[in-house]
Formats: sequence, C-alpha cells, structure tokens
Amino acid sequence: MAGYRKLGRTSDQRKAMLRSQVTNLLYHGKIVTTEARAKEVKKIAEGIIALAVKEKDNFETVKVTAKVARKDKDGKRVKEVVDGKKVTVYDEVEKEIKKDMPSRLHARRQMLKTLYGVTNVPTAAAGRKRNTKKVDLPAKLFDEIAPKYVSRNGGYTRIVKIGQRKGDGAMAVLLELV
Repeated sequence: MAGYRKLGRTSDQRKAMLRSQVTNLLYHGKIVTTEARAKEVKKIAEGIIALAVKEKDNFETVKVTAKVARKDKDGKRVKEVVDGKKVTVYDEVEKEIKKDMPSRLHARRQMLKTLYGVTNVPTAAAGRKRNTKKVDLPAKLFDEIAPKYVSRNGGYTRIVKIGQRKGDGAMAVLLELV
C-alpha cells in the first residue's frame, strides 16, 4: 500500500493542489474540502507548524544602518538637482532587524519549498492593483501561529465533518487550526 493517497490525480497536479490547500489553511486558518484531501493536507500542515514551533525563538536582533529615500507628504521621493541631474535624497536610518540563526533559516526555506506565495488584495475596487502586498507566510508562522502551540505536542489541526457535498456526494469537512 502507498504511503499517501493519490486523490485521482497525476503527481504534479496532486502536489500543486496540496501545496495550495496547505497555503490557504495557514493563511486563512480554515478550509472546506473533502475528507481524503483534508487528511493529506493535515499531514503536511502539522509538519510545517511543528517546524515553526521548534524554531520560533531561534533568532538574534541586530542593529543596522540603512539608506532610505526621503519622501514628501504624498509619499513620493524627494529629488534635488545636482550638476544638472535630478538625484534622489537619501537619509541614513538605524533599524533593528531579526537575523535568523542557521537552523531557523533552514526551517524557513523548508516552509517556502512547500508553501506558495500569498498576495493580499484589498477588497475596495478603487486601489486593487496599487495596494496589493506580499504576505510573508513563514514570518506569520513564526510570529503568530507558533506561539499559540508552544505548550501543545502535535494535534495542531482539527477535521470537522460537515456532511455530503451536493454535487457528487463526497464527504465535505472543515479543516481548521485548533
């Protein structure tokens, strides 16, 4: 017997579907899917969350100086004329950043190997393209999700049966983070 469910798809389609569902589960906190898919997604998601819990505090804070473009009240870069050319004005700013230790960096890359990139699109139609933001899902895992599960040894997700789907009669379930 195989160590995983084939879900009636070729391997590349199956991997893409599972990656997509794991990404949506970790981003939204819950998804509705079939029972067989939920069991496969649960395996992957629990492994990623366990990795995040293990490496949650494995970083150091470092002070760095960075050049940042000066901006006016409208958020546009300030430019001044130097030798007949327009040049952007930069200010030096001191920032504190989190520097991952090697094991946490490895964990982050393992997560990125499985998870898709998420873009947050605003609901207002006016600035849909302009105000989109990339979501750093591994950072969300380390900062928001992992602290909830520090005292828990596994069992980070829950499968709740909803009932049969109307179209094909497959058992629909709600897969959510506990």
